[in-house]
Amino acid sequence: MHSGILVIHPSDNVAIALRPLAAGAAVHAEGASATLVADIPCGHKFARRPIAAGEAVLKFGQPIGRATADIPAGTWVHVHNVKTTLEGVLDYTYAPQPPAPLPERPALTFDGYVRPDGEVGVRNELWIIPTVGCVNEIAQRVAREFRERGLPAGVDGVHAFTHPYGCSQLGADHAATQQILAGLARHPNAAGVLVIGLGCENNTMASFRQLLPGVDSGRYRFLVVQEAADEIADGLRLLGELAQDAVRCRRVPLPLARLRVGLKCGGSDGFSGLTANPLVGAFSDLLVAQGGTSVLTEVPEMFGAEALFLNRCVSRAVFDDCVAMINGFKEYFQRYNQVVYENPSPGNKDGGITTLEEKSLGCLQKGGTSGVVAVLPYAGRLQERGLNFLTGPGNDIVSLTALAASGAHLALFTTGRGTPLGGPVPTVKIASNSALAVRKPGWIDFDAGRLIDGATLPELADELLQHVIALASGRARTRNEENGFREIAIFKDGVTL
Repeated sequence: MHSGILVIHPSDNVAIALRPLAAGAAVHAEGASATLVADIPCGHKFARRPIAAGEAVLKFGQPIGRATADIPAGTWVHVHNVKTTLEGVLDYTYAPQPPAPLPERPALTFDGYVRPDGEVGVRNELWIIPTVGCVNEIAQRVAREFRERGLPAGVDGVHAFTHPYGCSQLGADHAATQQILAGLARHPNAAGVLVIGLGCENNTMASFRQLLPGVDSGRYRFLVVQEAADEIADGLRLLGELAQDAVRCRRVPLPLARLRVGLKCGGSDGFSGLTANPLVGAFSDLLVAQGGTSVLTEVPEMFGAEALFLNRCVSRAVFDDCVAMINGFKEYFQRYNQVVYENPSPGNKDGGITTLEEKSLGCLQKGGTSGVVAVLPYAGRLQERGLNFLTGPGNDIVSLTALAASGAHLALFTTGRGTPLGGPVPTVKIASNSALAVRKPGWIDFDAGRLIDGATLPELADELLQHVIALASGRARTRNEENGFREIAIFKDGVTL
């Protein structure tokens, strides 16, 4: 990627500007020469050859839309002359293809915590889970005052995960709220969990306790504030009890096969599908080859790129689940009279992404080349080792929350525009371009933009793997951890009373 111009696939009729290109410049892109008729922003596309009105625009060797007018060679190709071809629910045919061989290397380990139920964690934290939004400020105050007293040695942090739900919800929304909160409460990164309720909410303490295996074990404490004389004092006392158990936990060497990593992108740009997402895909293949687990979500950002993974499903049953996930999310859009292609975002477009097909083709590269072993519903929990799909929207914090609730120990988050947010688990920000990594060092953990400057994918994938092992082993922390940025959001689809 040194010449300033990139052609991803020989059949592509567009090339990518790796730096700003000025109108009038003569360019040579993989056998096709043109004179630029407009300035081409960095990360954006121009026509390698003439593209006729109605002709498919090809990137990644795949159609990303159709030209809405004749596009001469050297012309900027973007939203003004390209239109999506996405539509509603589709039929698919299962034509299984064997996945590419996974990379082989000696078995690797990380240092983690083995919990009494056999689960493995990569942090030794105390978490506070409100059953309802009414007690959010109480949960935050208890966490804050406990931290101000000084954390006991061996406790990595105390975090309260506030949200606006837990009451005035019906049916599937109420069930989803309970399941997401229960998934977080069960997360092995927490050595102990304090559940705080109000006392009159729909998400009753009694019903919520039923969702927690080992509810009577020492890792949970429960507080109903309407029944407490001094809820802050009681909360601090219960956290203290949990901390006494947490300080006895010790890290031990564990096979990398026990690690579960969520895959996410946000604030993408024209380089995301060229650098950061392929890098995460290569990492996922390395992890799966070790027997580990990766999980990919953001269903609307799979639209138009389904062919990349549907035939990599390991069975017809998994294929059927994938089709149901894709079409089910399209039907969700249609229920609200929304088009399925209302994406990418304004920031994505500024960064060079023109259509949802283009965004999806780049997004799904985070899944690497391994077979798809399972498809989880929203709020589902990981069971199968290997590459999993998780039903969920593209919204960053909703997706990160769902990944954590599924059991992911940490998340790899690729970005071209940058974002400071962090989910409940360590959130590794991977910049698609080095300019972002330099400009926002307080946000970015890893610079994938080095691929543009000559670094190779295998060497950077190995470097990222070693960085993740260091993070999982507690030898390093992510920027969101250093900044104290932790939050959750829960998907909502129905009526609020």
